[in-house]
Amino acid sequence: MESPISYIKCFPFFNFIVYEAKMKKKSDPVALFAELYEKILQSGALEEPSAMTLATATPDGKPSARVVLLKGYDEHGFVFYTNLESRKAAELKINPQAALCFYWEPIHYQVRIEGSVLQVPEEEADAYFATRPRGSQIGAWASSQSSQLKDRTELETRFRETEQKFEGETIPRPGFWSGFRLAPQRFEFWERRENRLHERFLYVRKNARWEMSLLYP
Repeated sequence: MESPISYIKCFPFFNFIVYEAKMKKKSDPVALFAELYEKILQSGALEEPSAMTLATATPDGKPSARVVLLKGYDEHGFVFYTNLESRKAAELKINPQAALCFYWEPIHYQVRIEGSVLQVPEEEADAYFATRPRGSQIGAWASSQSSQLKDRTELETRFRETEQKFEGETIPRPGFWSGFRLAPQRFEFWERRENRLHERFLYVRKNARWEMSLLYP
């Protein structure tokens, strides 16, 4: 078993949540997330720190989960993009509640976020789509996401046809492709500790304010 000293040496983020949430009494979980996320980005410790598990469910409670990328966040929520004909979008349309989970293995942190979901405004989706690589823009048009695919050749053919269609032109955002914003109502920050005595800080939104408490690991 690793000693506390060796653990701290290999873990530059050790005690970050404890210090910020407990010692500095941070009352805003979005600001706390922002500080941690920026530290992770600056460290280069993870290849894809924006990767997060998105969990959705049907009205009768059948869940599904997949990994998507965080494309923006602020006090209003956490944004990701997708094909509006995908399974996740279909489930969000009829049950606009979702959960996000970041797990950053190299530094042993987890952040869970739960809340209601709304589609982003058209102009916001347009602005983001314009920043995507051209190949990704073409791929968005070519893919009928979550629909049954005959074979790989069919997809590659659709990609080439779309590429030819927009050759020399600015590619507009497809009407069936947009983003969603999860407005957080609940945060949980988890930090690994020895002997499974992990730190867990829960933030729950009540009456326009965040209430913080500790949870048993």
